[in-house]
Amino acid sequence: MKRRRKAAHKAFTGNVPEVMDIKALAQYLGMGRSKIYGLIRQKKVPASRIGRQYRFSKVLVDAWLKERLIMKPEEPQLSFLKPQK
Repeated sequence: MKRRRKAAHKAFTGNVPEVMDIKALAQYLGMGRSKIYGLIRQKKVPASRIGRQYRFSKVLVDAWLKERLIMKPEEPQLSFLKPQK
């Protein structure tokens, strides 16, 4: 019996809505819906609950992503290492 291969998460194409549901957010972030539910449970992603459904503001999700950027720390600028003019 052959096993079916899981489909890769497709990136969002076209216009991204200002308010997204779980499926749209999963596409936007390129991850699975179960991972999104896990982030909601851990209160790590900004979400609003309306009845039994979750909604996500694109503006808040983008800000949340920017807060979590992993960047190389700034190296100290030592003035005596700069070339003299």
